[in-house]
Amino acid sequence: MGSLIKPLTRVMNPLAMRLAATGLLSVWGVVHHTGRKSGRAFSTPIALGAKADYFFVPLPWGPGTDWCRNLVAANGGGIRYRGRDYRVTDPQVVTMEVARPAFPGPIRLILPLVGIKSFLRLQRTALAQHAA
Repeated sequence: MGSLIKPLTRVMNPLAMRLAATGLLSVWGVVHHTGRKSGRAFSTPIALGAKADYFFVPLPWGPGTDWCRNLVAANGGGIRYRGRDYRVTDPQVVTMEVARPAFPGPIRLILPLVGIKSFLRLQRTALAQHAA
C-alpha cells in the first residue's frame, strides 16, 4: 500500500491544489512552506479546520510528512484559505479533542471514524501580503 501512495499523490495533488486554491470549500486550503534542506518554496493542498486565531490541519500520516516537518523547522509558513493568504506560526501537534471543534459538524462526526489522531495547530498571525 505504501508504494501506491506516492503515485496516487502525484496524480491527486494537482487536482486538489486547484480545488483548494479556489477557496470554494471551507475545509480545503494550501499550505506554503520552505524546504528544511533545499530552501525551496513548496505549496501543498491540505484539509483544515479554522477558528478565529488558529488553523488545525489533520495529520493522517502523522507529523513526519515533509510539509509538517518544514513548518515546524521554520516555526511557520503561510496558508491560503478561502481566497486569502495568512501567515502562520507556532506549529504544535495537538489531539483530536483540541482540534475537533474547528471543523464543521459533518466533518466533526467523520474525523473519529477515519482514524486521524493528531493535528497540526497553526496560529494565524496576520493576513499576509503574498503567499510564501
